[in-house]
Amino acid sequence: MRTNLNALAVVRNLGILAHVDAGKTTVTERILYATGTTHRRGEVHDGTTVTDFDPQERDRGITIFAAAVSCAWDGHRINLIDTPGHVDFADEVERSLRVLDGAVAVFDAVAGVEPQSESVWRQADRHGVPRIAFVNKLDRAGADLDAAVASIRERLHPAPLVVQLPIGAEDGFSGVVDLVRMRSLIWGEGGETAVEGPVPEELREEACRRRRQLEETVAELHTGALEEFCAQSVLSPPTLVAALRELTRSGDGVVVLSGSAYRNRGIEPLLDAVVSYLPSPIDVPAVRGTFEGSQQERAADSAAPFAALAFKVNATPTGRLTYLRVYSGTVEKGDAVWDTGARRTERIGRILRVQADRHARMDRAVAGDIVAVVGLKSARAGSTLCAPGAPIVLEPPGVTEPVVSVAVEARMSTDADKLASALARLTEEDPSLVVRSDPETGQTVLSGMGELHLEVAAEKLRRAHGVEVNVGRPRVSYRETVGRGVSGMAFRHVKQDGGAGQFAHVVLDVEPLDDGFEFRSSVVGGRVPQEYVRAVEAGCRDALAEGPLGAHPVTGLRVTLTDGATHVKDSSDTAFRTAGRLGLREALRSCAMVLLEPVVEVTVTVPEGSVGGVLGDLAARRGRVSGSATRGGAAVVTATVPLAELFGYATRLRSRTQGRGTFTVRPTGYAPAPAVTPVR
Repeated sequence: MRTNLNALAVVRNLGILAHVDAGKTTVTERILYATGTTHRRGEVHDGTTVTDFDPQERDRGITIFAAAVSCAWDGHRINLIDTPGHVDFADEVERSLRVLDGAVAVFDAVAGVEPQSESVWRQADRHGVPRIAFVNKLDRAGADLDAAVASIRERLHPAPLVVQLPIGAEDGFSGVVDLVRMRSLIWGEGGETAVEGPVPEELREEACRRRRQLEETVAELHTGALEEFCAQSVLSPPTLVAALRELTRSGDGVVVLSGSAYRNRGIEPLLDAVVSYLPSPIDVPAVRGTFEGSQQERAADSAAPFAALAFKVNATPTGRLTYLRVYSGTVEKGDAVWDTGARRTERIGRILRVQADRHARMDRAVAGDIVAVVGLKSARAGSTLCAPGAPIVLEPPGVTEPVVSVAVEARMSTDADKLASALARLTEEDPSLVVRSDPETGQTVLSGMGELHLEVAAEKLRRAHGVEVNVGRPRVSYRETVGRGVSGMAFRHVKQDGGAGQFAHVVLDVEPLDDGFEFRSSVVGGRVPQEYVRAVEAGCRDALAEGPLGAHPVTGLRVTLTDGATHVKDSSDTAFRTAGRLGLREALRSCAMVLLEPVVEVTVTVPEGSVGGVLGDLAARRGRVSGSATRGGAAVVTATVPLAELFGYATRLRSRTQGRGTFTVRPTGYAPAPAVTPVR
C-alpha cells in the first residue's frame, strides 16, 4: 500500500486552459521539449506541433480536439491534456476537466483575462479543479504583468499570488526573479536552459517589496503562515511553498508565473510549480458514484476495485480508441470490465499510453492513469467502466445543448448510407453534436455549438470519412416561453373505443418562471390520486417539446395542477399523462407566448481607426454595445448580439478591417426575439 501511495504521489494529471490564441499549444509544445519528450520545438504557424495533429487544426492554426500527452519532470509523471480555446469547442474542455486533478491557465500578457479565459475558469470552478496561472507573451509590445494580474483579480476573483518578477520588458524580456527563493533565472537567446544567479542590483528593492507583498497576502489567507509571520515578521521559503501549495489546492489563491513560451522562457519554473503546487491523485477527494440508489466512493488505490470514466472516444476506420481516467484499481489487457451505462461486459484488447496521435503499448493501467484502450464497442464519452463484481456509476461530464443547426445531405445519392454511418461516428466522438431527421422536410439536420463547430464537422465528413456533402444555411435553435399565463384551464380526456376506456380531468394554472420548468400540485381531498399527479407532470413535460409559436421547445414556466376528477374504472396513468400533455398544449395556446433567440457576448478587437465602422455594423446586427477599451494600441469592443445575426460576420469583419480584426463569442443565454424573426 505504501508503494502504491508513493507511486501516485508523483503523478500530475493536468490540463492547459486558455482563450484562443493565448499560447496553450505552444506552452504544451515547450513542456514536451523541456522534459525531453520531443527533440525539436514545433510551431503552431508551421503546423509542426505534437498536439495539433489533426489536418484541420494545422490548417486553421487553432486547437479543435483535446489531445493527451505524457512526459516526465523531476521524478514526476505528468499526464497533460491540451484543450481547445474556441467557445464552439467548450464541451471538449468540459469532458477534459471532468477527469483532471489540476490545470494551468494561460493568459496573454497584453490582453489579460479574455472572454473564453473567463468561461474555462468558471468551468474549472464547477469541477473544483485547482489551477496555477501562467502569464504568457511577456515579450510582446504592450505586455504588462501587473495589468494581467489585475484582470485576474477583478474578473476571476481569486487572490493572485505573484511569485515572479519579470527581468526586462517587451522585446527585452530575458528572465524572471523567483520571489520565493530570491534568485534570478535568465535565459539566453536560444532559450535552452536558465542560468541561475543573484537578484540583479537594479531590481533588488522592487523584488524585496514584492516578496513582502507576497508574504503578507499569504499570511492573510493561511493560518500556519500567519503564525510564523507574526512571530518572525518573515516567511521562510519552505513555509511559503507549503502555504502556496495548500492555497492552490483549496482554491483560495492562484500562483501566478510569467514567461514567453514562444521564446522558451519560463517553462522550467512552470514545470517546477506544477510539481510543487498542483495535487496528485491522492491529494484530491475520493471519486464518488452511485449504484442502485446507494452512494459509493473509490479511493485512488491500485488495490481497490477497478473504476474508470471514459471521457473521449476516437472512432477511426481501423477501430475505436476510448480514453479513460482510471480512478481506482488496476486493469490489464484482456480483462473483462462492466459498462454500467450499456449494462454489458466488455473486454480490454490493448492499453495504450497516449502521445497525441502516437501510442505506446502498456501491460496494465493503475489508479491515477490517463490512457486509451482498444476493444470497447459500446462505451461512449461519459460511460463508467468498473470491475464486474463491484459496480459503480460515476457522474458523466455535462453536455451543452446545441444552438445552431444545418441541413446536410450526401452530394451523391449513392453515398446516403455512407453519410449516415459517418454522422454516427461523429456523434460518438463529439456528444455535443446532435443528428436528427426533420419530420416536415425529411432532411438530416446536424446541430452543434456554433458556425465553426459545424464547419469543422462538415469538413471532417469529407476528409476523414470520404463523404462529399451539401450543407444548408445555419439556423439557430429558438425557444418559446410564457409571457402571460392563464388560470383555471380545464381539460377533459375521454376515450371509449371498445374495451377499457380512458378518462382524466385536469385543471391547470400556467404562469411565467425565470428559467426552466416547475410542476406542482395544489389538489386537495384526493380528487387526483398522487400516482396520477406524477402522470400529469410527465404529460406536461412531454408537451414542452413543441410550443405553439413554431414548434420550438418551451421553457420558463410553472404549471400548477389545481383540480381534477377521476373515473372509478376508466382512469389510469396513461389517461392522465395524455390529459397533462394535451391540456398543457391547449393552455399554452391561450397564453401570451414569447419567442426567445440565443444571444452571445461578442468581443471584437480591431485597429482604433476601424471602431466606427465596427460599431455601425454591430448596431445593424441588433447588437447592444456594453463596453469598450484600448489594449496595446487596439480597440476592444464588447457587445451582446443575437446569434442568428453573426452568420458570416467573420468575412464582414475582415473586409472592414483589412484582415486585422478578430472577434470571439461567449453564449449568454436567450432573449426575446422581435416579432419579425422567422421561426421556421
